[in-house]
Amino acid sequence: MVMHVHAEAHGDERGALLAFLDEQRGGIRRTLLGLTDEQAATRPSASELSLSGLLKHVAETEQGWLSRAQQVAPDVQRSEENWGESFELVGDETVESMLAYWDKVARRTEDFIRAVPSMNDTFPLPDQPWFPDDEAVSMRWLMLRLIAEMARHAGHADIIRESLDKKTAFELIAQEQGSAWG
Repeated sequence: MVMHVHAEAHGDERGALLAFLDEQRGGIRRTLLGLTDEQAATRPSASELSLSGLLKHVAETEQGWLSRAQQVAPDVQRSEENWGESFELVGDETVESMLAYWDKVARRTEDFIRAVPSMNDTFPLPDQPWFPDDEAVSMRWLMLRLIAEMARHAGHADIIRESLDKKTAFELIAQEQGSAWG
């Protein structure tokens, strides 16, 4: 299931932020159109990133930030030992199963953001060296962080996809919409 949240339908800050986040998610999803799991796992550029690895990374990252904001344990615990698995499909994971997982995470994100009493409500940042000590951030910050994360990786995904088969974002959008332009 692909969510399409339209800010105009809600006319509010939450709707706008959710719509921008969903737009960036869509950019990543589209890069996987028409690829097999094997093609999605290839690394055609100088980077170690693959499209399926990016998919898993963004799904786990969104879920991790959502868990932090909810102050609950994340679905997946990553450590130095298994950090690499966050960038590749392992075991019985497939692009299809990872897309389905990400859709569930996206619904949980929307439900949470819609339910939080105020976008000014805060949660503590994780105790990691790249974050300030003992700082709390707002739900608005969470949404902006997720949008930035998705946008960064949507750009990576565009480059990887174009390196695979020369398909551009415009062509993939046209393909998704069934346009003759693609």
